[in-house]
Amino acid sequence: MSSLPLIVLVGAAVVLSLYMGRLVKKIHLPSLVGYMLLGVIIGKSVLGILSEGNIESLSFLTDVALGFVAFTIGSELNIRGLKRLGKGIIYIIIAESMAAFIVVSVSVWLLTGNLPMALVFGSLAPASAPAGTVAVIQEYGARGNLTKALYAVVGFDDGLAIVIFGFASAAARNMLDPQNSLSLFQSILLPSKEILLSLLVGTAFGFAFTFLSRRLRPITDIPSLSFGFIAMCIGVSQWLHLSLILTCMMLGFILTNTTPSTMVKNLVGQLKTWMPFLFIPFFFLAGAHLDISVLPSLGMLGVIYILSRTTGLMSGAWLGAKVGKSEPNIRKYLGFGILSQAGVAIGLSMLVLQEFNAIGTPEASTIASTVIMTITATCIVFEVIGPIGAKFALTRAGEIGHSK
Repeated sequence: MSSLPLIVLVGAAVVLSLYMGRLVKKIHLPSLVGYMLLGVIIGKSVLGILSEGNIESLSFLTDVALGFVAFTIGSELNIRGLKRLGKGIIYIIIAESMAAFIVVSVSVWLLTGNLPMALVFGSLAPASAPAGTVAVIQEYGARGNLTKALYAVVGFDDGLAIVIFGFASAAARNMLDPQNSLSLFQSILLPSKEILLSLLVGTAFGFAFTFLSRRLRPITDIPSLSFGFIAMCIGVSQWLHLSLILTCMMLGFILTNTTPSTMVKNLVGQLKTWMPFLFIPFFFLAGAHLDISVLPSLGMLGVIYILSRTTGLMSGAWLGAKVGKSEPNIRKYLGFGILSQAGVAIGLSMLVLQEFNAIGTPEASTIASTVIMTITATCIVFEVIGPIGAKFALTRAGEIGHSK
């Protein structure tokens, strides 16, 4: 007898995830924690019902969900609204990213005495995972200035994270391989080029989307148009090796800043009815992809990375908000909402594995294997505590509405 079709497993997983999400809400946790938990149970870590091959074949669902998340972030970044939040947002993004880099780099260096390794870990610390934060905001109907600030920070800090990674990893490679004199310049140029092209491609698609959406009737057809443009942005960003998050975010950013607010609200409101469905397979597959067997390998280095990254992000967010004279709720609670870490950090750590192994020295290979193992393990922790921290922040700030 042949095995069950994959679509049957997906359907069953969505149904079970829905009820698992409701179950964890009874203990006041975000539903997405339940989705991830079910994924862990039936994924490779526990029961193995969903194989690695199955997970890879469904990766397009993750890309689509992430594209919608990025588009939603962009659609919330209205320039008028950002101006009302003040320059504090810019200070926060710079301060939390740089503080995470510095605190993690110093902490890992004090523990290991290895400066190249410390720089690599520090450069990975600012990278965040916006999906968890956005899922919590939408699940609880959060509204307010902290919510707007969270959208802005998790949207833009990945771009800065990529630049920091370019500088720091290049410096680390030069320490390990002094013969590679051009690598520093190339490593600075490549991330800058990636970010610029991502923004330009997203902008071009954004103006085309805005032009067509204004003329499309009936308005109920606009979600189909939105899906098509988001899918094109995802495909082009993968084809050109650009940032999916920045490209799709610019699509939403152009829309919200060139279109009447009532139309944007109507359009985004229709899309938000799709989002809960997209979040279920996204976080379920994220859980299925996690390998919890790596958790015992965390060791002191993993613990130091978790504590120092958390300290850096939270203290940096507070300092940026303080210098930028942001309101008290943003100063006190924004740091709790930006702790999630997943895809971007793992992707950059895979790049470390490839580039440092290519150097060919024992020290470089050791750093590469240590980084990929530690980041994979710590992302499991951050993917759980991140959404919980976001809910805590929004609740304490009084911006949680009614559950959806």
